[in-house]
Amino acid sequence: MSRIRIIIGLIVFGIAVPLMLFRLLDLHSASELFTIAAVTFLAWGLSDLLSKILERPRLEDRTPGRAIREDLERRANDQ
Repeated sequence: MSRIRIIIGLIVFGIAVPLMLFRLLDLHSASELFTIAAVTFLAWGLSDLLSKILERPRLEDRTPGRAIREDLERRANDQ
């Protein structure tokens, strides 16, 4: 994930969306605000991770085990 995506995700899903939901739901305690912030930010992070994984066709003609081995070998060679 790039830094700009993390920064924008933090601002939007860690601050803006939780504040909006906090106001719209007429909540009052800080723990409710922090819970909403944590849940929205984690949900965004997970969905962003899954979308990044699924945007590349990794298993075109390979089994999942072979794909994992090849990815690990490629990462080891990159370092």
